[in-house]
Amino acid sequence: MRACTRLKLRAEDAGDLAVISACLEDSVFAVGEMAFEPADGRFAAILVRRCREAAGGPAGRARAAIHFDGVSAVRLRGIDRAEPARLLTLAGLVAEPGRSATVVRLLFQDGAEVWIEAGRLACLFQDLEEPRLASAQRREERP
Repeated sequence: MRACTRLKLRAEDAGDLAVISACLEDSVFAVGEMAFEPADGRFAAILVRRCREAAGGPAGRARAAIHFDGVSAVRLRGIDRAEPARLLTLAGLVAEPGRSATVVRLLFQDGAEVWIEAGRLACLFQDLEEPRLASAQRREERP
């Protein structure tokens, strides 16, 4: 059995983004951990992902970050910024290339969405820590 590994992936097209989407399916985002910096043209989020890349190995979780560069606009649907502690579970990421811009949609299980508009797709996802096995996390939490 192979243990979970620390990931770092870049997406520059819809195919690349589909790989990141598969890695991040069922990840949990807190509304307050998402930010758009218009001056920098960057949308970023911190999340906790389920580590599934260890085929046949034990599952784990890891804190990770994702960011998109060259962002000109971000729209939220079904998300209230006044609820920073609200947790959203990611269903997937979808890229929709257009003539003048690419729209990336973060789709959440409850129907909420984040629409990210950028001149081109430039995404980076990386784990911020070594993945931790779920069973080890439960043992650590016990008194």
